This record gives sequence, structure tokens and C-alpha cells, in this order.
Amino acid sequence: MIWYKKSKEEVFQELHVKNDKGITELEAQKRLQQYGHNRLATNRKKTWVERIFSQINNVLIYVLIVAAVVSAFVGEIADALIIGLVVIINAVVGVIQESKAEDALEALKNMATPKAIVQRDGEMKEIDSAEVVPGDFVVVGAGSYIPCDIRLIESANLKVEEATLTGESVPVDKDAFALLEKDEQDIPLGDQLNMLFMSTLVTVGRGTGIAVATGMDTQIGKIAGMLNTTVDEQTPLQKSLAQVGKYLGIGALIISLVMFLIGILQGRDFLEMFMIAVSLAVAAIPEGMPAIVSIVLAIGVQRMIKQHVIIRKLPAVEALGSVNVICSDKTGTLTQNKMTVTKFYADGQIHALKDFQLENDIQSLLMKIFVLCNDATYTKDAETGDPTEIALVAAAAQNHLDKDLLEKEYPRIHEIPFDSNRKLMTTVHIHENEYYRMTKGAIDRLLNHCNQIMTEEGVMPLTEKIKAEIISASHTMSQSALRVLAAAYQVEGHKGLVGSEEDLIFVGFVGMMDPPRLEVKESIEVCKKAGIRTVMITGDHRDTAFAIARELGIAKQESEVMEGIELDNITDEEIKTACNKTNVFARVSPEHKVKIVQALKSAGHTVSMTGDGVNDAPSLKEADIGVAMGITGTDVAKGASDMILTDDNFASIVKAVEEGRNIYKNIKKSVIFLISCNLGEIIALFFAIVAGWPTPLRSIHILWVNLVTDTFPALALGVDPEEPGVMKEKPRRQKEGLFHGMLPFLILNGLLIGIITLVAFMIGLNGVTSGVPENVLMHAQTMAFITLSFSQLIHSLNFRSMNQSVFKVGIFKNKFLLASILVGVIIQVLIVSVGPLAKLFSVQSLGSMDWLIVIALSLLPLIINELVKLFRK
Repeated sequence: MIWYKKSKEEVFQELHVKNDKGITELEAQKRLQQYGHNRLATNRKKTWVERIFSQINNVLIYVLIVAAVVSAFVGEIADALIIGLVVIINAVVGVIQESKAEDALEALKNMATPKAIVQRDGEMKEIDSAEVVPGDFVVVGAGSYIPCDIRLIESANLKVEEATLTGESVPVDKDAFALLEKDEQDIPLGDQLNMLFMSTLVTVGRGTGIAVATGMDTQIGKIAGMLNTTVDEQTPLQKSLAQVGKYLGIGALIISLVMFLIGILQGRDFLEMFMIAVSLAVAAIPEGMPAIVSIVLAIGVQRMIKQHVIIRKLPAVEALGSVNVICSDKTGTLTQNKMTVTKFYADGQIHALKDFQLENDIQSLLMKIFVLCNDATYTKDAETGDPTEIALVAAAAQNHLDKDLLEKEYPRIHEIPFDSNRKLMTTVHIHENEYYRMTKGAIDRLLNHCNQIMTEEGVMPLTEKIKAEIISASHTMSQSALRVLAAAYQVEGHKGLVGSEEDLIFVGFVGMMDPPRLEVKESIEVCKKAGIRTVMITGDHRDTAFAIARELGIAKQESEVMEGIELDNITDEEIKTACNKTNVFARVSPEHKVKIVQALKSAGHTVSMTGDGVNDAPSLKEADIGVAMGITGTDVAKGASDMILTDDNFASIVKAVEEGRNIYKNIKKSVIFLISCNLGEIIALFFAIVAGWPTPLRSIHILWVNLVTDTFPALALGVDPEEPGVMKEKPRRQKEGLFHGMLPFLILNGLLIGIITLVAFMIGLNGVTSGVPENVLMHAQTMAFITLSFSQLIHSLNFRSMNQSVFKVGIFKNKFLLASILVGVIIQVLIVSVGPLAKLFSVQSLGSMDWLIVIALSLLPLIINELVKLFRK
């Protein structure tokens, strides 16, 4: 419904309201039944069972569960218990990290005011805001939150803070009589001056209006609906791991089936071949991978806290590392969300505020006018009033002009309040028996009331030439996105003209803005070098947005700016094309933000969205990674986000990107390490069975190596020290697989580990492959088991760097890795040396020559990889 276009009479007719006395209580109850309570709908929260299921809902976990069931069925209880333990650990780690339910809709609901003042049966009543219905007459005043969407009927000097809904940093002047004639799509929320919106805040003035939308029909309700319908998507790592799990699962089944058929054709025992097939399936799957990835991500979460980043969802740690577009809200994210005076004009010149001189009479008078003609209060600890007026008092305080002292020296005796028609405010003060009229307001309006100007030579006539110079200077400021506010005064010897705003003496004007955060420009430059593009998406005006973007280095030309209205008039394909060359989107609505994020994602980008307001919530949820501000951010934005910046600092995103890239590299190291080790196991088993040899490894050996021996080095690789220059690399492509550039390394080491395991097995058999006595077979399997585990432990050192020698990058830099290798060696020695353990694992003690052979074979992966790196270099 286009309420802002309708006149008062049309609104009454549409809502079946008869007069200005409001609806009756009886009618209100009927409408409450018809429209429902003025609350926002919420999704049903996930149960603990549903959350646990979401953690185990992937192919890799399903294959592990099947393997556990099969192992238990054939009597391998130890194998089944170990696999079950892995599944449980993975689920618990994920559920603990993501146990906080999505609070976005609950936070939206709680933002509504608990009480509202309405007129019913001709009487003013205070009711629960949930009981407001369309057609109610609602009264609002300074400091009150708006309980629903309202079409204004009356207003007096009404200003509303709409930053959390529209992103506009300055309170909006509202006017009940502003009748807008354009089509609905042409009027952004921020320009609907005769409308008030649910959960925005009245900063100045008062107003009366008629409720036109409640609950989910309000603008904030539409945002709630968008949060409801936005589906969580998988991050690049989740997609890669899901793909790996699918391939490994399919591969495990194929290999097991092939081996089973080969064994049956060879005339082997059916149950024996079934167990061998299960062993192969177990060998094909790195059982510890899901738990290790979750643990590495959880460790990354702890590291991120030190970088002022709170991770709400584990995969967000790595997702930010792959982002190549950061879409950021302007107000409060790139800027300080605080109006600040930056420049002033006096005696024909523009100065920076830092050059203000209290001794200069004109400059001092200019600032005194802005302080005295002002209703705001300001101290370092507290401030009240309109943000524009607060900025003026703060600028004066910064230059040693105290408002309290000035007001004692110049007591106020009269005032003409600001209104949106005059765009002026005047106060009258008495000082040393003289009356001072002090006026501030829009420069074009104020100049019409001035006939003189203050200069260094004294008060001079205000000529048309001087007026033109003043207007030109104000345009210069406006082009830099500064909001201009002018000041004038007059001194009277008597009280006669205190109520007048004529014959004023022009003094000067100030330029103010919501300034960029000091550290953001440098951070954006770092992002550029890292191949990450920054896109500003804001509800603010085009000129303001472009000026900030130009100062921060986001955009250089106005052609890089697009307004939300333009997005409504082009196709999705055209939006996708526009998004690739547009770096600033101004005057946008929450729906536009979601459109932009969707277009960037469909163009193949991995998108981060940064914001703090209610209006940012849907796009935060839609983005690959939503980043909310922790201090100024609304609960809605935090609830919809994947991560939160505790210091509200855009620069922390750069640190998070760097951390995310390192974590992804480390996860990749861990996963490739595990898979290369498992490939070695598959090669050893596959070749032995095809050749008709006895099985070189028992299923418990494979499980033990996969879950314990490999797990410690994999975890240590997950916390490997960061590699220098990671922020000079380009973001990885969205479709880049986990094995990108790693297949030769993977195959080489898989073959190497498989071959040396078979060599150790054959040495243990003394070359006999048929009719092998049980004790000889146990000795050979022990040799293979220990060689496999030792070679994999040594192989972990190769992952310190894929290109440089481990001795060059520092063999002692990752102390956790060295400790994990030592622990692994000790555990394996104990298994073959302690009788009960040896019996459990079906192994036996080895002689000194056996140990020498095992050690020599186990060192080969490190030696050969070092030679390959040397040759490649």
C-alpha cells in the first residue's frame, strides 16, 4: 500500500476511520482478531536432536557409521567403538560451537517498544504496543520508539533517527503535510517524509499519526520475513569437504567391492574377504578428518578472539579467507556514526577545524553562536540531543569553549524553535544589558535574512558579490559531502526586536560529516593488495556516499556509483553486470542490499557483507560471510551474522582475512596429510590382495593409525605458524578444490608410503607369500604396522612447506608437530613392547635389526621429498 502518497482523508477512508477521535475499543478488538498482535513472527528453534543431526549430515560421516555397524556385526567391537568415538567427537565440537540458536528474529521482536500512546474513543491511553492495530491514532514524542508503521497526520519539529533501518546517519525531518506524488518504487524509505517506521527513534519534536501497518506487515516485518526465507548456504570449505567425503565414500565402496570380487575369484574364504573389504573401506576413509577439521577451526576461533573477532559459526573462520568482495555498510562501519565538525568558513576563507583560533574574534563569535543557539548537552561521558547540535557543542568544547559557562555569561531569555519550513532556529540572550539574537540554519535560508557580514575590518554590507562567494564556498563543502550549517547574529540595545529574524549579521558556517574511521583507508588498501574489492552499500545520499568512498579509496569516479532506484529498473542479468563495475551503491533499501549480494555471488564472487543496522540483517544472512559490529551493531545484525567485530573496526576484517587464509592453508595441510597417508594404506592393501599375498595390515592397525598416530600430527599442522606474504596472494577461486595443485604431491607420497609398508611386510615374511605360519605373519604385520606409522609421522614434516626445505623454514618452529611425532613414536614402541597391548593389537616385539630396518624405511618420505624440492628449485 502506497500510504505516503495518500492524503489524510484517503488514509481515513482506506482504514475505515471516521474521525480524529480514533477507533473505539470494540473496533480495536475486532481488528486485533483480524490483523493479529503487533509482533514479529519467529521461526521454531532447532531442537538438540536436530542440531546434532545437522552436524552428522554428510556423506563421510554416513560411510563411517556404516563401517562401524559392519565392524560390530562381524565381531570387531574395538573397531566399531573407535569409529563411533570419532563421529561423537565431531558432532559434539560442532554443536558446542554453534549451540546458540539464531536470535535474529527474536531480537527484531524485542526491538518493538513495550508501550504505545494511542487515542481511542476520543481519549489518550497507554497500551501494550502488541495491541496497536491498523487505524489506531498513535502519539509519539522525543525519546520514544515508534511502535508500528505510521502515516503522519500532525507533526511539530519532528526528527527521527532511522539509521538502523535506512543507514542514513543524520536524523530525518518528518513533515505530516509532505504529500509525495511519485510512484512507490521511486521513493526510498529515507525519503518518505510523512511516514514513521516501527522501531526507529524520535530524537526531537512530536507527532500524531494513524497506524497503517503492524507486525509482519511493517517495513521491519518485511526484513524479518527476508531473514525467515534466506537459506543458509555452505561455505567453500564445507563444499570442498563434502565433495571430498562424497568421492572418498564412493571410492571406498568401489575399492571394497573390487577387492571382495577378486578374493572370491581367487577362492578365498567369504568371511575373510568380507573383513578385508571392510578393512579397505576403513583404509580409504580418513576417519579423523571431520573431528580434526572441527578442532582446527575451534582453535582458530580462539585465535580470532585475540584479533577482536567473535566467530558464531565454525566454517566462517576459513570462509572469510576466501572472500574476494567485501560489501560494507557506510554508517558506523566505514564511518564513526557520529556527526563531526571538520571545517568552517569565516571572513571569506575555508579552514580546517584544527586551525580554529579562539583569539580570532570572528571565529570565536561563530562558535559561540552555534553553542548558544543549541539545545544539546555534551560532556566526555554523556551527550543528549540532536546529533547535529551535539557535534557543534563538541567542536566548541574541543576548542575550550564550555557551553555551561557561556550560558551563564549569556542567559537565554527567548527563542524561536527550529521548524522544517523555516529551517532556522533563533535564541535571544542578554549580556551586559544588551540583547543578542543568535540564529543558525540552512545557508540559503539564512542569507535571505542577512544584510550585513562580519569581517576583519568590522561589520560590512552584505553585497550580492559577497553572497555569491559565500554560496560558492558552501558548494565546495557540499561537494565533499559536508553538511553545511550557517550562523548569524544581531545586537540590540533594547528588547524591541527580540522576536525577529531579520536584519542579521552573517558570521560564517561550518561543514560537518560522519567522518571515516582513521584506520579504514589503510585496511582497504591492504585488501586491494590481497585481491579483495571493497564495495560500499548505504542508505545515505549519492553525494555523501561518493565523497566518503573517494576519500577511502573505494571509488575514484562518479560513474562507479549507482542508486537503489536504478536497481529497480534493470534485469537481474544487468544487475550482475553492474555489480562488477560499481563500487558504491547509494540510497538503497534492505531488499536492494540482498539483490546486490545475490548478484555478486551469482557472478562467481565469494562475498562478505559488513553492517550494524536492522537494514543490514538480510544481506548479512545472504552473504557467504556476514560480519556484524559488536559495539554499535543491533542485536538483529549480530543474530544474522556469522562473525562479530568486538571493536567495530573495519581493520579487524583484514586481520580476520589473514587469519582465515592461514587457517584454510593449515586445514588443507591436515586433510592432504591424512589422505596421502590413507592412500599409502590403500596401495599396500590393494597390491597385496591382487598379488595373492596375506593381508599386510589388520583392520585395527588401520583404524589405530588413522585415528591416533595420524591425528596428533594433523592437529599440529592445523596450528602451523603463519606463512609470510599470505596477504599478497590472490583469494582462491570459489570452485577451487581442496586438492588444487596437490595431486602430484599426494600421489607421490601415497605410493611412497604404500611401497615402503609392503617392503617392510615382505622383509618380515622373509619372501614367503603362501602357507605363512601364524607367528611369521604376525611378525611381518608388526613390521608393516610400525613402518606405516613411523613413515607417516616423519612424512608430516614435509607439510611445513610445500616448496621450501623443512630445514630452511625451521624444523623447530612448530613445537606441537615435533611433540606429536615424539608421542606417536613412544605410543607405537609401547604397543609392541607391552604384552597386553601387543596382544590387543595382534603384534609382537621386534629385534634390533628390525628396528633399524623400520627406521631406515620410515626416513625415506622425508629424504625423497627434500630431493624433489631441491630438484624443483
